[in-house]
Amino acid sequence: MKKGSNVKKDSKEYLEKKAKFERLITLYGRQTVKEILLDETIPVEKLHLARSNKPEGSIKKIMTLARKRGIETIYHDKTALSRISKNAKQDQGVAIDILSPSYQSAEAIEKLSTYRLIALDGVQNPQNLGMIIRSCAAGNIDGIILPKKNSAKISPLVAKASAGTLFKLPIYYCETLSPVLKKLEAKKYLLSSHAEESIYDAKIEPKTVFVLGNESEGVSEAVEKVCDAKLKIPLNRGVESLNVAVTASLLAFMPR
Repeated sequence: MKKGSNVKKDSKEYLEKKAKFERLITLYGRQTVKEILLDETIPVEKLHLARSNKPEGSIKKIMTLARKRGIETIYHDKTALSRISKNAKQDQGVAIDILSPSYQSAEAIEKLSTYRLIALDGVQNPQNLGMIIRSCAAGNIDGIILPKKNSAKISPLVAKASAGTLFKLPIYYCETLSPVLKKLEAKKYLLSSHAEESIYDAKIEPKTVFVLGNESEGVSEAVEKVCDAKLKIPLNRGVESLNVAVTASLLAFMPR
């Protein structure tokens, strides 16, 4: 809040602005931005363009789509645009702010009467995150809990790997995972190759969270402590583990 502002931090106006800011996702890259503008179901807040862009080819198409949808377009020098995109090497002079209705605080989970969620701890590979989102959106998962710290960020790579499903599934953000899991009145299953019980034998409660860890290191000690039980996916022929995205796919298509 700026010095001298009359907006109090506990006021309705401040809280609404804060909630809106938290739901704002910035993506970049000409192809990614063009695909977003073509999908009118995705609410766009602003389009950002570098002044050095030549108004031809994909840039001309982006500008035309933005005008057609009545989207505010702001022009910047390259340095300012890179601060917005946070990726000067790959933004191609274009960034876009999306007000995603599916990206919301993990506090919203407490209002749900039933749910089956996947929580990710330390999953840093954007392709894996995108594939997890796609599988969960297609299957029987009601949302993903994604911490802001030590996790892959929503990015063009995630959007590409999700193949058009990025905004079709609730993604519940939080700073770190363990406090959220501890607060939820749900059965928390940690997926582990060392577990004795199989996912096919477990009784899935009306409120269930499956917790998946980092591709190589698993979950943190803090997250493991707040889980209620461990489950495994039975593997054959000496295979020791599965990719985290494959594990999420198997969980997503368990019957309800």
